[in-house]
Amino acid sequence: MTFTLHDVRSRTYKARDAWWTVFLVDPLAGRLVVATANRTSITPNQITWGAFVLGLGSAWCFLRADWPWLCAGAALYHVSFVLDCMDGKIARLKGTGTVLGGWLDYVFDRIRVLACTTALMWGQYRATGQDVYLLLGVAVVFLDMLRYVDALQIAKVRRQMRRALRDAYEETMPGESAALPASLLHDDLDNDPDEIRIRLTKVVDLQEEFHSRFSWYPGLRRWLREHRIRTHLVSGIEFQMAVFIIGPLTGAIIPVTIGAAVLLLLFEAAIMYKLMLSSRDLKRALAAIRSSAESIPGTATP
Repeated sequence: MTFTLHDVRSRTYKARDAWWTVFLVDPLAGRLVVATANRTSITPNQITWGAFVLGLGSAWCFLRADWPWLCAGAALYHVSFVLDCMDGKIARLKGTGTVLGGWLDYVFDRIRVLACTTALMWGQYRATGQDVYLLLGVAVVFLDMLRYVDALQIAKVRRQMRRALRDAYEETMPGESAALPASLLHDDLDNDPDEIRIRLTKVVDLQEEFHSRFSWYPGLRRWLREHRIRTHLVSGIEFQMAVFIIGPLTGAIIPVTIGAAVLLLLFEAAIMYKLMLSSRDLKRALAAIRSSAESIPGTATP
């Protein structure tokens, strides 16, 4: 079977992704996936290993500390990330994804960040004697882990919210929820587009309070979605690229790293704020569901 660029875009691109990936990775990775899938027998796991090796090569360059080596390290890091995006695309395109592949991808990502952070900051510390680089190294590793752990917990909370709404409908209107046509919610919390949305009788907006406070946000969200960009503009990906690409290329590692860290924390705080407001919307929605059920003959609330 011959794959086209359209196949790659329609079957492997995420509906929403980091802006760095959308603009600076996918245009190259998509074309490389077409060539790799059609002309070679390279497996996704082999690409994952290649990305990992290039990531270690980037760390070795960072350790040399001089600006030409920093530029080489930044270039290798970007190529490593391109390959890191390719392995998942080929797995989805060919249907060859495995649990081991997903585990390797995650673990190698974390090792790459740790290795590159240690090499970059230690190399700069040795070259300059400034203790701030050691502190930045600790901060980068901590924030990278914080972002990914936080993302897992947020996804867990979203599922719990959906389940709570589904259970409320099933308790108040038994048998009705199985054939309901409308989406359960529009939570705008950067859901994975591949997740199956639970269906209910009407749209339940768990961002109603947030939208009422920030009326400009829906318009911005629509524009970003039209361009496949997540509303979480500074996520773990953008943070890594700032630290390992923009900082070394500009020779401004300290201010770029600090600025990226501040932006990452601000966007994480925004997600927490939206989640807090969503919890209020959830309480109101559950109360409305039970109240509506009480007014319908033949239904009962527990």
